[in-house]
Amino acid sequence: MRLTLKALRVNKNLTQEEAAKAIGVSKYTWANYEVGKTYPDVPTIKTIEKVFGVKYSDILFLPNITV
Repeated sequence: MRLTLKALRVNKNLTQEEAAKAIGVSKYTWANYEVGKTYPDVPTIKTIEKVFGVKYSDILFLPNITV
């Protein structure tokens, strides 16, 4: 099952700030990842995999949609 970053965070009962701290980024960076404004680099994705116990293929990254 693929999950968004927000779903991964909520399933671990973490705030955006706590999730950001766990992977070593600012809460603003994490918030941007959640909405698809920016995307994590490979080392950060590896950290997300470890912290949340998922594989890259299980993470659903939202597209940045502008209207």
